[in-house]
Amino acid sequence: MKISTKGRYGLTIMIDLGKNYGEGPLPLRKIAAQNDLSEAYLEQLVGPLRNSGLVKSVRGAYGGYMLTRHPKEISAGDVIRVLEGPIQPVEGIEDEKQPQRELWVRIRDAVKNVLDTTTIEDLANAENDETENYMYYI
Repeated sequence: MKISTKGRYGLTIMIDLGKNYGEGPLPLRKIAAQNDLSEAYLEQLVGPLRNSGLVKSVRGAYGGYMLTRHPKEISAGDVIRVLEGPIQPVEGIEDEKQPQRELWVRIRDAVKNVLDTTTIEDLANAENDETENYMYYI
């Protein structure tokens, strides 16, 4: 399974919003500037995140985006599914022979487990924690 820039940058948005949780809305231009990303591209990604109920927008001079739930209640899997679709290592698993099908299902389940047990709070805290270096492999 390959995570595209949609998924990677979507997680970046969510991690920054998680770091800012409880401090009011965060403008996309600030997220874009801090991460050296295109604000226009982030605007395209935040739409599906808003439509799925993961973030909400606040209009006005001090507007921006906020998480709709606490960062510990939103998993990386929630974000990836919204932006990338279903998590599966290969298409047509059901058409594979039994040994291969079992392998693909085990890989899919392992990836789902990592994504579903890793919260936005975990990711936001991992970036701030210099004593422990977490590596998230998908």
